[in-house]
Amino acid sequence: MISIGLLGCGRIGQVHARSIARLQGARLTAVADAVPAAAEALAETSGADIRQADAIIAAPDIDAIIIATPTSLHFDQIHAAAAAGKAIFCEKPIDLSSDRAAQCAAVVTTSGVPFFTAFNRRFDPGFSRLRSELADGAIGNVEMVIITSRDPSPPPVSYIKQSGGLFRDMMIHDFDMARFLLGEEPVSVHAVGSCLVDPTIGAAGDVDTAAVTLTTASGKICIINNSRRATYGYDQRVEVHGAAGMLRAANHLEHTVERAGADGFTSAPNKHFFLERYEAAYLAEMEAFLNAVSSGGTPSPSIQDGVAAQRIADAAALSLAEGRTVSL
Repeated sequence: MISIGLLGCGRIGQVHARSIARLQGARLTAVADAVPAAAEALAETSGADIRQADAIIAAPDIDAIIIATPTSLHFDQIHAAAAAGKAIFCEKPIDLSSDRAAQCAAVVTTSGVPFFTAFNRRFDPGFSRLRSELADGAIGNVEMVIITSRDPSPPPVSYIKQSGGLFRDMMIHDFDMARFLLGEEPVSVHAVGSCLVDPTIGAAGDVDTAAVTLTTASGKICIINNSRRATYGYDQRVEVHGAAGMLRAANHLEHTVERAGADGFTSAPNKHFFLERYEAAYLAEMEAFLNAVSSGGTPSPSIQDGVAAQRIADAAALSLAEGRTVSL
């Protein structure tokens, strides 16, 4: 039985707690949060103890640490957990700086502890199936990947200010997905962005509408588009074009019933936001982490995957700021 300590009892921490409760071979032993009420609420529903974060990391009865705290805390918590010999499951991004993320990777590698970067979208059933068909050669060599990620509405500006910006907070998932699907590392990044949804986001120094083109050494292209607004619901689609055809993973709808009438066909709206859209992916990623820990395998996505996505995010931010293509 893997004993888990959870750092951070906010929205995503609660998701991980529910996943642990649904899986065999693990238990949530202790939780910590800077907001006492958040820790108390999750402890009550999960049966876990409430402890301080540093006490959880150091505790001999804890085998694995889930880091679901604000990104600014990840660096120190990763270092402490690695030094304590704990397996680590860390939310993205590892840090807001790719250099600091690389320092974390060096510490994790030296310590030899298992480390899982929580790029949950790899575990979405549709995206996972698409990746499997790519690996089986269903459409031949990949030539172009198109990724669409649009939120139904923007987060609070208070969140924007501490998030690291759209590229590091939102599009970083898509940078990982691009690497996952292209089969090659991008060598150049070109980003454009605007503030079209909420002027207060622009005043906070960020954009709410952006597109990025990634190019690999062989010439493969990935086009990513993000928006903080989609009036029709959470928009999450992937299309891969290859030498022998195309693969496409569509949005998840609230239900599959279509209605036909004089005005044509209507279908259900998209699932509203990430908690509903990626419910299965969150469960599958936690299962993958626990399986790796229990078997002694190497978790994937690894900390190196987290660093690679972070480097692309940093390059995209630089490209936008300087209006040029940035080499990786």
